[in-house]
Amino acid sequence: MAQRMLLTRFNVPTTVPEGLTKEKLDNFKPFNAWVENLQCSVAGQTHASHPFHKNPYHLRSVTIQSFDIFGGGRLGFVKLTADVSNDAGESLPAAALLRGPSVAMLVMLIPDDIAPDSDERYVVLTVQPRVPVGSLAFVELPAGMVDDAGSFKGAAAKEIEEELGLVIKEDQLTCLSDLAAPAEDDKLPRAMFPSAGGCDEHVTIYSHERRIPREQLKERSGRLTGLRSEGEKITLKVVPMKDLWKEGARDAKALAALALWEAARREKLI
Repeated sequence: MAQRMLLTRFNVPTTVPEGLTKEKLDNFKPFNAWVENLQCSVAGQTHASHPFHKNPYHLRSVTIQSFDIFGGGRLGFVKLTADVSNDAGESLPAAALLRGPSVAMLVMLIPDDIAPDSDERYVVLTVQPRVPVGSLAFVELPAGMVDDAGSFKGAAAKEIEEELGLVIKEDQLTCLSDLAAPAEDDKLPRAMFPSAGGCDEHVTIYSHERRIPREQLKERSGRLTGLRSEGEKITLKVVPMKDLWKEGARDAKALAALALWEAARREKLI
């Protein structure tokens, strides 16, 4: 496949394959965020306390190896490698799949007949095909990608409605990721990175709880949901919250949400 060199909006020499235009790359928010975050981190090496201060690394060039186009001609996943090296000729591992941000939702259902001091609650999980991991029945928290026009809270509320059939207003969501925000020492988003060694995806985690009649718990489990027009074939699974660590053990989102929720509750933040 033919390749050519261009300068992105950040003036980073970038080699792209045939079919990928400068306009599409400049408008691809995950690429812009990745370059901006990396350049911010590179700039941080000027501090004497930084471990790379004496021989700093620089982003010298980028090579786009492949890309996918989503519906409407929108640029989707981008696979790239980068030259991040210092003047001593030492390079850092710099291969990445860029796909952008997503949201995950910890939705808890509380039977309306329990005593006020009871801890009984249930979590709604989805079971759906996840071909990248080789499964047609992967159990996980409801989740979805954030598109260019949507807010994170808006995307979370939308996914809850599409996948769980629950209408939730944005102000009824609690952002667990914000509650655990680290010190503001970089430009990285307040989110969980499930695979920082190879992918830029970061997941902002929200929670919501509501009381429902006990008989509705069984009604929700096994329900078919999802947008069939977008290839979603989702089955709901309702599990006791005390079992979430086992039921969602393969899902980084579920484990992260559980840890955040339990810690926030312990600290009396929720």
